[in-house]
Amino acid sequence: MTSSKSLLYLVFFLSLHFFSGFSTEFTVGGDEGWVIPKDDQLYNQWASKNRFKVNDTLLFAYKKDSVMAVTQEEYEKCKSVHPVYFSNNGKSIFKLDRPGLFYFISGVSGHCERGLKMIVKVLEPASPPQVATETSGPPTSGATKSAKVVVVFVVSLFGVMFV
Repeated sequence: MTSSKSLLYLVFFLSLHFFSGFSTEFTVGGDEGWVIPKDDQLYNQWASKNRFKVNDTLLFAYKKDSVMAVTQEEYEKCKSVHPVYFSNNGKSIFKLDRPGLFYFISGVSGHCERGLKMIVKVLEPASPPQVATETSGPPTSGATKSAKVVVVFVVSLFGVMFV
């Protein structure tokens, strides 16, 4: 195997490790946690100030309460008989496993109506840049093509990191 191919494989495998572990844990509500707010829009305002990606996690910290992931209809009614997710252990972690909207409410009667609810929007994953194929010009060696692939990969890697 040539050294340029070895370098390409090394960069590829390192990037897989990098991307698999690249997620953020958000503590819902910051230092206050998941509590009945004074402003009934507090949690939606908090969520709108953050950028959530697939595989990020939400940490719900609370005392004598619970958290449920529910449908939009259940969110609007502040009631769910069969939530998508339920936890009442005081420190719940929810993984955002897909792009789109997630709806959360408290499972304690009356708390959702008092503002203990939130909508989280998870962004679509960034699509990798398209690499143009060469249609004209002098033939290039395999090493030169591999070097171009590595450069395109590294540039796209840094682009994803700063999105």
